[in-house]
Amino acid sequence: MGVFDALGDRGHEEVVFGSDPVSGLKSIIAIHSTALGPALGGTRFFPYSSEAEALDDVLRLSQTMSLKAAAAGLDLGGGKAVIIGDSRKLKSERLWRAYGRVVDSLQGRYITAEDVGTDANDMDMIRRETRWVVGVPVEEGGSGDPSPATARGLMAATRAVLKFLDGSEDVSGRKVALLGVGKVGSDLVRRYIEAGAKVTVADVYPPAIEKITKSFAVDVVSPEEIVAVECDIFAPCSMGSVLDQTTIPRLRCKAIVGAANNQLATAEDAERIADRDILYGPDFVVNAGGLINVSEEVKGYTVEKAAVHIDRIYENTLRVLEASRERGVTPNVAAVDLAEERITEIGNLRLFRRSGDDRN
Repeated sequence: MGVFDALGDRGHEEVVFGSDPVSGLKSIIAIHSTALGPALGGTRFFPYSSEAEALDDVLRLSQTMSLKAAAAGLDLGGGKAVIIGDSRKLKSERLWRAYGRVVDSLQGRYITAEDVGTDANDMDMIRRETRWVVGVPVEEGGSGDPSPATARGLMAATRAVLKFLDGSEDVSGRKVALLGVGKVGSDLVRRYIEAGAKVTVADVYPPAIEKITKSFAVDVVSPEEIVAVECDIFAPCSMGSVLDQTTIPRLRCKAIVGAANNQLATAEDAERIADRDILYGPDFVVNAGGLINVSEEVKGYTVEKAAVHIDRIYENTLRVLEASRERGVTPNVAAVDLAEERITEIGNLRLFRRSGDDRN
């Protein structure tokens, strides 16, 4: 399958391939939309099985970032980047600086940040070559690791979902099944435990399980079993496409609120979830805390201001769920419609740009 076949009708503006054979850099940056502003999205460093798989992932993720930024009320577009390879083996100063130059060549149309396989120190290295990067370490004037912010937003979304379900947003006594206890998942476990929830976890990476069980009193099951755990909230916090025609029939939860991007394997899976009478919190709405947090660096970061904006995910989630009920559609359809309506309505104002500098 060629690049243009992969693009299809998703509406991407630009796809850039970056290569540096000396360092082993193989990167793809996908800019989906700059209608609302520069495209902001993290760089995922992952050992994809093929270049085609990497391309499909970056195209899906960048499209989701457009929806996420729009749904969160940000003046940002959607973009994403992937680097093909094992981050534990390939990271080097040369690679990051080469990649930084690829980002810089886009002149602000794309702003990068951390994602799977990357961290704040990597962003600091990229910043040696470009100013179009956020999520740098706190000691360097940035917002640091966005994982706690993502987890904070997920807790706000959880309270909204519970409020919508039965009128009480209290997390205490609720049962949560959480898949993936990496940076976001482990912080989310902490927040659930501190709020009085009973948590069951699973992860494919044994050291992650060992670490979380040393810190918190949680039950542990296998990744295959976690979807069938009886609970109030199922929280997918690993890679995407976990909700499909195989896993959805096994779910025993009342609602889904998770950190993973692109949780639905196909658009039809939203209907399958609704048919099970399970409430789905659209991933790009509920997991926007990290994006909101790093976006504050563009304007001048403070923890207090970022926290206020992240907590608005509560209202955003309720707005989507209420629109879903009013329109008689799934929450995912309602969320996509609301985001696309904002992209169209506000994006058209860019026709009245004062100067070329407004773009950045």
